[in-house]
Amino acid sequence: MKVVVPYWLPEADFSDTDFFIRRMDTSGHVRAAQVPTGSVPLTGFLYLTGGEALVEAEGDSYLCYPGQLLLIPENMSFAIRYYQDAKGYSGAFSTTILPDARLGVRISKVIHHAFWFDEASFVGELFNLLARAFEDGRTERIGKGLDMLLTLAITPESYRENHAVTRFLDRIFTPDAVPGTISDYAREEGVSAGWLSRMVKKETGRSIGVWIELARLTRAKRLLQETDMSVIDVAAAVGLDDQSYFARFFRKHTGMTPTAFRSKMCGKHR
Repeated sequence: MKVVVPYWLPEADFSDTDFFIRRMDTSGHVRAAQVPTGSVPLTGFLYLTGGEALVEAEGDSYLCYPGQLLLIPENMSFAIRYYQDAKGYSGAFSTTILPDARLGVRISKVIHHAFWFDEASFVGELFNLLARAFEDGRTERIGKGLDMLLTLAITPESYRENHAVTRFLDRIFTPDAVPGTISDYAREEGVSAGWLSRMVKKETGRSIGVWIELARLTRAKRLLQETDMSVIDVAAAVGLDDQSYFARFFRKHTGMTPTAFRSKMCGKHR
């Protein structure tokens, strides 16, 4: 896999490229005149974790917000009309690197998919893993990561149900679901905890315990920020009944106590 300068430039040579990704972090506005129009012989993608971006493709406009994924078929002419404080990821890939070739066939037109809050956090983390794999040259993880991403975004539910790992990730990031234990999820799948743990590690590069912790943390942040629930109730809502343990867990991952995090976030929105 050849690493190229990851920018949307009409004159760029993508003949020996099957994947690239760049991290986006723009401040203020970037106007249309500063962003070239073009097309690439790859499937393009844009995923925002903050701000917004307006993209035109084949005469249609797509306004993208955080938690939304835009997929642009290969060789389709498009233009990014503006960014506004946009953060996230953009890039492109060849469908030939997908483990499941059927997923690539489905991208015959622009796909603009919005993820729910908890699922969007997972997708953002998945893009971070893809970016790190690209930056570190660990190409073996890229195909699997893209396969999981496209499975979440464009495949029918009946197809997704055949994937134990995807189903596990769906469950832990389902809005309002209380994250369980490894044994809980293995029991739901009718498999051993060891088998599910191995499969999750193999497919995502992260342990099942790390994903469960991420789901707990994501849900805890949302409840502290968006509700008036007491800290002890938030702890129970993320599957941790011991308030002291929850406080240590939260501080380990954020550097703040739950109360301090709530005060900081509420202060931002006043």
